[in-house]
Amino acid sequence: MTHEAHINVQGVPIRYRDSGGPGMPILLSHGIGGSLELWDSQFSEDLQAHRLIAWDMPGHGLSGMGEQPYDADKFARFAWQFLDALGIQRLVLAGNSLGAAVSVRMAGLAPDRVAGLVLANSASLGREVFAPFKVMTLPVLGELMSKPGKAGVERQIQAIFHKPSVATAQIRETISRNVHKPEGGKAFLATLRSMSDLGGQSKKAFSHTLSILKAMQVPVLFVHGRHDTVLPLQHSVAAQAITPRSSLLVLEDCGHTPQLEKPTEFNRALNGFVSACV
Repeated sequence: MTHEAHINVQGVPIRYRDSGGPGMPILLSHGIGGSLELWDSQFSEDLQAHRLIAWDMPGHGLSGMGEQPYDADKFARFAWQFLDALGIQRLVLAGNSLGAAVSVRMAGLAPDRVAGLVLANSASLGREVFAPFKVMTLPVLGELMSKPGKAGVERQIQAIFHKPSVATAQIRETISRNVHKPEGGKAFLATLRSMSDLGGQSKKAFSHTLSILKAMQVPVLFVHGRHDTVLPLQHSVAAQAITPRSSLLVLEDCGHTPQLEKPTEFNRALNGFVSACV
């Protein structure tokens, strides 16, 4: 039975949702500034055979702040500590945007614990990124643009969904809560600035991500919305071309958050992929 709880990990209270399914565990990791609600559509009958675990990363959602700043590697190390606390040894890692980049870094740290990777609109695969994110790496401007308020909520909705109508009242409420999280703006900027600069995503960061993918020995599924304005589809196309045992699913009429924008197609692909992972 699905339940939500908090667990203390290295002194940080971490909120998570666990479906309690009997099958392969799947860790669902959200994007920057997000939270576990962005995986709501996966907690359905479509995927009930698997054990889904969505979490709020440190500094996000209803989790504690932790020792900021966090970059992809620090999130990855923390994620393994979180899974250790839950007693989970081997699993499939699925992530969206930053969460996908974190999933790759997790695989680089402990490849023997990973049965497969699902990377939805992954960050850290190339230089290009949403123009406002570049501007937000600048002092003062970043602080102004990340200031809590209605404008910040609308800006995020416009960025992550191809069709804003996808943002139900519940999702809007969640995004508003995340935008207004105390110290959340500082955490957002710290993570963004650790992985990007005025020119885009850090070459050092994405080169490291790609080097891990080149050496992957387990199945990898790339998923990307064709109309993503945050991270270009070409990043996933190029990464898939160098990743062994990988495939790419391009979702039409879809933006940066395919698991929420196209849940039927996403869940079908995830279910088939995980069922083939051993």
